[in-house]
Amino acid sequence: MLEVDIPGRGLLKLTHLLLDVNGTLTVDGILIPGVKERVELLKDLLSIHLLTADTFGRGVAVASELRTRFKRVDSTQGGLDKKDYLYKLGRGNTAAIGNGYNDIYMLQDAALGIAVINNEGCAAEAIRRADILVNNVVDALDLLINRNRLIATLRA
Repeated sequence: MLEVDIPGRGLLKLTHLLLDVNGTLTVDGILIPGVKERVELLKDLLSIHLLTADTFGRGVAVASELRTRFKRVDSTQGGLDKKDYLYKLGRGNTAAIGNGYNDIYMLQDAALGIAVINNEGCAAEAIRRADILVNNVVDALDLLINRNRLIATLRA
């Protein structure tokens, strides 16, 4: 479990991390440098799940490389699939990181939603619904590893 006491907002208790794949963990289907090492550090604290419509067909390979759970979502209703998955895990104890339009519900409804821009950009609606916006996934994962950064960003 990852716990962070956010001044003015309360205690955040996270047990799960949902990660979008395309545009979030990968660029053009290739894992972004630094992701694997950070995911390894977080595995001791969080159950990590990859969710993707798998545009580049690399979802299974990325999940295998990261040794995480994997769920392919529907290409036309993936946003609702991701939301359903979030609710099954428990939205109050789950963080989500994504960049696409099909990530908006999980970013909005998770206990902590982090939108990333990366090289592929970020859907404007994902930015509006997230709690935090960062330049790239490495920065997003570092917020969870270096919790004082999270506190500084979210304090009331």
